[in-house]
Amino acid sequence: MCKQPFVHLHNHTEYSLLDGATRIKDMVQRAKENDMPAMAITDHGVMFGCMEFYFECKKQGVKPILGMEAYVAPGGLQNKSRGEEKDSFHLLLLAKNIEGYRNLCKLHTVAALEGFYYRPRVDHELLEKHAKGLITSTTCLGSEVNQALLANDYKRALEIAGWYRDLFDEGSYFVELQDHGLPEQRLCNEGLIKIAKDLKLPLVCTNDAHYLCREDADPHDVLLCIGTGSLREDNKRFKFTGEEFYVKTPEEMARLFPQNPEAMENSLHFAEMCNLELESSRALMPNPELEPGHNPSSYLRHLAEQGLKNRVKNPDDSYFERLNYELSVIEQTGYDTYFLLVKEFAQFTRSQDIMFGVRGSAAGSLVSYTIGITDVDPVFYDLTFERFLNPERVSMPDVDMDFEDARRDEVIKWVTEKYGQERVAQIITFGTLGPKAAIRDAARVMGFQPMEADRVAKTIPTGPGWSIDKAMKEVAEFKAIYTNEPKIKGLVDTAKRIEGLSRHAGVHAAGVVIAEEPLSDYVPLYRGSDGQAVTAYEMGILEKIGMLKMDFLGLSNLTVLARTIDHIRATRGHLDEKEIREKHPVLMPGGHLNIPFDDQPTYDMLSRGETVGVFQLESGGMRRNIVELKPQSVQELAAMVALYRPGPMEHIPRFVSNKFGRTEIELATPEMEPLLRETYGIIVYQDQVLKLVQALAGFTLGKADILRRAMGKKEKAIMDAMQSEFMEGSKANGIAESAAAQVWDLLLPFAGYAFNKAHAVCYAILAYQTAYLKANYPVEYLAGLLAVFREKEDKVTTFIEECRRSKIPVLPPDVNLSQLDFTIEKQSVGKGKKVKEVEAIRFGLGAIKGVGEGLVRKIVEERRNAPYEHLFDFCDRLRQAGLNKGSLEALIRAGALESIDKNRFKLLNAAEGALIFADNANRSRIVGQDSLFGEATELALELPVLPETPVPDRSDILKMEKETMGIYISDHPLRGYEFTLRSAGTHNCANVLEMENPQRVSVAGLLSQVQVRPSQRTGALVARITIEDFTGQVGGFAFGDTVSKLQGVLEKDKVVLVEGRVKFDERSQAAERIPEIQIFDVKELPAPVYVESNDDSVEGRIMVNIKLAKVSQLERLRQLVESNPGDYEVVLNFVGANGFSPIILLNRVNPSDEVLRMMRRFLDDAEIDVMSSAGTFGEESMVEGREAASVR
Repeated sequence: MCKQPFVHLHNHTEYSLLDGATRIKDMVQRAKENDMPAMAITDHGVMFGCMEFYFECKKQGVKPILGMEAYVAPGGLQNKSRGEEKDSFHLLLLAKNIEGYRNLCKLHTVAALEGFYYRPRVDHELLEKHAKGLITSTTCLGSEVNQALLANDYKRALEIAGWYRDLFDEGSYFVELQDHGLPEQRLCNEGLIKIAKDLKLPLVCTNDAHYLCREDADPHDVLLCIGTGSLREDNKRFKFTGEEFYVKTPEEMARLFPQNPEAMENSLHFAEMCNLELESSRALMPNPELEPGHNPSSYLRHLAEQGLKNRVKNPDDSYFERLNYELSVIEQTGYDTYFLLVKEFAQFTRSQDIMFGVRGSAAGSLVSYTIGITDVDPVFYDLTFERFLNPERVSMPDVDMDFEDARRDEVIKWVTEKYGQERVAQIITFGTLGPKAAIRDAARVMGFQPMEADRVAKTIPTGPGWSIDKAMKEVAEFKAIYTNEPKIKGLVDTAKRIEGLSRHAGVHAAGVVIAEEPLSDYVPLYRGSDGQAVTAYEMGILEKIGMLKMDFLGLSNLTVLARTIDHIRATRGHLDEKEIREKHPVLMPGGHLNIPFDDQPTYDMLSRGETVGVFQLESGGMRRNIVELKPQSVQELAAMVALYRPGPMEHIPRFVSNKFGRTEIELATPEMEPLLRETYGIIVYQDQVLKLVQALAGFTLGKADILRRAMGKKEKAIMDAMQSEFMEGSKANGIAESAAAQVWDLLLPFAGYAFNKAHAVCYAILAYQTAYLKANYPVEYLAGLLAVFREKEDKVTTFIEECRRSKIPVLPPDVNLSQLDFTIEKQSVGKGKKVKEVEAIRFGLGAIKGVGEGLVRKIVEERRNAPYEHLFDFCDRLRQAGLNKGSLEALIRAGALESIDKNRFKLLNAAEGALIFADNANRSRIVGQDSLFGEATELALELPVLPETPVPDRSDILKMEKETMGIYISDHPLRGYEFTLRSAGTHNCANVLEMENPQRVSVAGLLSQVQVRPSQRTGALVARITIEDFTGQVGGFAFGDTVSKLQGVLEKDKVVLVEGRVKFDERSQAAERIPEIQIFDVKELPAPVYVESNDDSVEGRIMVNIKLAKVSQLERLRQLVESNPGDYEVVLNFVGANGFSPIILLNRVNPSDEVLRMMRRFLDDAEIDVMSSAGTFGEESMVEGREAASVR
């Protein structure tokens, strides 16, 4: 026990963002180690850390004192004039009791939402309203009292101190002494002691702690520089003087104030006045709407029983038993109000025709299904209710709701209006300094070159769980740099001290909190980046104090569903009711919910691996597995979604093999068979873990879920206790001890990574729905994909190639035909008698860079009067709507004016003159309107003649499209290289982007970017390139001799084969590791073989790329072609065979799926591309390099 008791009352934690460097756990532990009975938290202007601090203090047995160091605006909250941001005074505020805590929350909320000007601010008027229950002091050098003393105005200082004394409860205003070795403080302390004597105020001493120990002064200084954007070497920057701003021991504090021992004693008295006890019970929820005569419990039962009749045809006893059981658990746990509130959210969403879905364990509730929260029948899919609400481990249920992302804000707005703006808020999040960010940020302020910082940071792997300490133990390269380079050692040591600290505040992507009373009665509110109200506590804390939290997440795939159905309605909405009901159920009320789950064309498409754009199933690895599985049900898709993750992925081959009977299903005991039948003997779901424990050992599902959680978190004490119970229960049920032990050993790893079945089923249903729309409405679905992902160039490129593969024409933007977004229109294709009308996708004008949405809407609106006839007409009619040189040239380069004139060069040359013409025409109209005749006079201006200009060639057009759209539209520079790309490389760009581990690759594609320059560090040449193909683009780099060797090949727009090793560009702000290729070699690829045909009746061509062929194979091919006549030429291209020209077969063929399958059978190693008269359509989407044949 220390001789001199003391309590620290002025402490800044990491939540004084980039100013405080103290971690809460460490600060509380330091108080406990020094026998301090209490401790306060007083971050600058915020209460971000108060609840975390409260619970940590309770855990360690230290009394928590909650507060903040507020900013006081001298000119009032509404004064936001220049200089005001620097003039705010500091004021320590601490809560004595629950009333004080609530007033603190109110002050924080108003300061952030109404008083924010560079920082949250209060003023005297606000303090007068919310002073009850608070305790305060004269605070630090930045306070009103101290600033008056520094200005040598004792009278003013005394007057201010008197005002504060009278404002707060009696005995709740202290005179605060500090001594960090600053002359200003010693000067102020003399005046403060005099004030205390004159006003009879108690003294208290504090230390303005911003870091934990004296040794932390240096990393704290680095943190300050990060926050202010300064270099440490800058002598004019903001910094702390000395190394005294730490959590000192009581003995150190006593040595600072030997003449004022009462100031030490009063810190204890101060702490004794603070007795805040917060209940971590459930906050009151809003009242749901009830029908007369009902309470929440009876109304929920009424709705559920009614819903069961409406949603389930002829329900058997199992449904009624399940419903009654769930209702009894909900009533027992007191969550009936919660269910009714969530029902209201879902009801509103349906009423507004907003696409939504619920994922996760909520789908395991039959009550949720019957009252319209979910659309998944948990009895049919055998989902477990206890994964959602466990009667043996009661915690707030969690319903995660996904909305089409374009309309998520509508839902939040409705919730806010319904329950009241002061009762609804989004949830704050805090970005922290991860190991890479800590190294890069520290390096920047310490004067290191960026490349030097990158060199160090990139050696640390990206991903959860990595830290500087872990990298030091497990990454040899990182440890070597640290050990051998003293400067780097200093950098890393500093970075380690700031690693993990909070760096900035943000807004949670999904979280919304709702309360019955104003939220600021329970939690402080803060100001989000867009000015919206957010809670000052993060999600985990809100859950801990029992707030009603909802996850409202925007999901683009739901927007795709909505857009697709809109397109279907536009193209088929004219059909009669009978045809819609029989052939187009998605157009009936309920939309996507009417999609049948037994559509064979959908399963056939999935089995062929045509999953580009299909939710959850489009990655290369997943595509391979889906082709192997050949799914025939949602249940099989759900199992694959659950298995396709690190860990369980290794069981996929056995899952597939067991399905087709190629291997025997092995079970430890026959009782497992009915529970694992659906997943072919493999434990896939957490639900199966629960039910196995129930079936074998007699556990309730609630207790089984407690065991599953313990296994997943490796809680040994619980596992040991329950293992004995499991073994005894199994023995009582007649299970052999060896079999029970085998099952236990099997459950241990699976419990850790087995998937929530309800979540898997929800995702599988959405995956199937997207696949159904793609299989049955490919044009509408791809138009929906393009519209939703139009900002993501790599995805748009992939979807355009998918359109071409599917023979769907993609048309460029057109000022006379395009809307803002992608649309579907009819187009005539073919020649002569073979002309037919097909559906095509037209690019929207909104996809053109440099053309604003407002201008696009004006273009569409104005053309309703008449089509645009020529460039001058277009400029004249839109000049006043905001058309300028930049937007006009962007439209021309994108091809949007080709319906006016196909020569883009001619239009570009005339653009400036056309705008001048429009200005003159407008001036002439104004002059005419102001003429002496008093009425408008039409003054005709002679149209300039456009000079003849050379027509741009294909490469010029593609270059312009790439510049203005970020993608190629009319064609692709790699068109014709399809077979070369597949046969030359081991991987395509999409494969590389999906990689998680380094490996050797060779990628064929176009060099779209090349940059070669000397290294800032060594002077050696460094090359950075971007290579792209039909699947996307990936970066690459080379150093030194490799660059010199490749100088003649590394040129923009060359088609090459890049050989190298995949590494990862682990940037500090990147959410994921970004793969890139360390280049070993680059080879230029030969131009493709083109076969021209002068026959106008040819509708298309089948290019058969083959290395070798036997005469017997060619004879069978000839017979196949002759027996399936059509309008497509067949061209044999012998790859790599010198002296052999392509051969065009005499007969033409019908390119049906069956014919193409037979061709592949006859010609073992052939690659087949189907080309229409409009261009090449690779008959297969690009797959994993040389594994293409296996996918087919």
